Amino acid sequence: MINKLFEQFHKLLKETNTEFIRYMYSEINWNNRMIGLTGPRGVGKTKLVLQHIKQRLNSAETLYVTAEDFYFADHRLIDLADAFVKYNGKYLFIDEIHRYKDWAKELKLIYDYHPELNVVFTGSSVLDINKGASDLSRRAVMYHMQGLSFREYLQLFHRITTRSWSLEEILAHKAELPGVKHPLPLFEDYLRKGYYPFALEENFERRLQQMVNQTLETDIPLYAGMNVSTGRKLKQLLAIIAKSVPFKPNMTSIATTLAASRNNIADYCLFVEEAGMISQLRDATGGIRGLGKVNKIYLDNTNLVYNLASDHPNPGNIRETFFLNQLRVKYDVIASSIADFLVGDYTFEVGGKNRGLKQIRGIDNAFAVKDDIELGYLNTIPLWQFGLTY
Repeated sequence: MINKLFEQFHKLLKETNTEFIRYMYSEINWNNRMIGLTGPRGVGKTKLVLQHIKQRLNSAETLYVTAEDFYFADHRLIDLADAFVKYNGKYLFIDEIHRYKDWAKELKLIYDYHPELNVVFTGSSVLDINKGASDLSRRAVMYHMQGLSFREYLQLFHRITTRSWSLEEILAHKAELPGVKHPLPLFEDYLRKGYYPFALEENFERRLQQMVNQTLETDIPLYAGMNVSTGRKLKQLLAIIAKSVPFKPNMTSIATTLAASRNNIADYCLFVEEAGMISQLRDATGGIRGLGKVNKIYLDNTNLVYNLASDHPNPGNIRETFFLNQLRVKYDVIASSIADFLVGDYTFEVGGKNRGLKQIRGIDNAFAVKDDIELGYLNTIPLWQFGLTY
């Protein structure tokens, strides 16, 4: 039976191209004995690990499996690892680990029993909800991956290449796109369908809706120990947020609408956030996933805004969603008491090209971030440039 797994792995490896590689690849220390890579559905975790195998490893010493495989209906993960080591295996990759019931317990055993084996596992970002994940903290080095930046979108969709730029370089007007005179049409396309790599394939909108449904109706209820009716409440919650983002949460009114306990709403929001469907902007240090009070709730990325709030997407919401989504990868982004966002010592007010500077006048290190402009000047920065940070 293990031979069948090898056959499937080699077929997948043969079909894997390495022309475009996500930002996360260079951030992972692949020498760690056990690595966990989490992230929302559809951001390219599977392809990333297959690219690593193809570029760096000897396939004769390597095995990639998905925990969804029928093999695991009557075989344990620990037994596969035992058998693989006897085949002189050195690198075991397990995809969709959250599909396997006792994944945390068995990964611990594999780590302890087979010091000669390197293990990489990928899974939904809702793995963090599962109490078993914390038990692995001393063994596994965890990484979290999000969707495409505007920079990555340009490379994958249009073969336009530029390096990533730091926030300081962007604020000093050093960021540039060689060979691109007019970035705004490309930026508009990215906002609508550039965050998920599968937008290159057909029926993007339908696939995105299916992904959202699967996340809310299956992934979260399964791994957070919820029943089906609670899964439906999560879907209702996302619909409420989608219609009114940026959304200042009133837990009591949400609870009334969902016919749920007010005490559960904060947990529901956290689950949906971990799954990559929303972002909660907090007003204290600790950034996007910190412990501060939630100031506003956004949909996670602009593709979700256009898909879930497609009737009348609010331009202001789209701008703020993009800014928060792109900068949070490398920086702590928190709510500002005088403008929209605070990133370190920098204050940002995000708006359209006609937005004035009144809000931030007299404030040190304050910047106006404007949509619909190609180039920056003084303390005014084009919104699209914040998509070049990773």
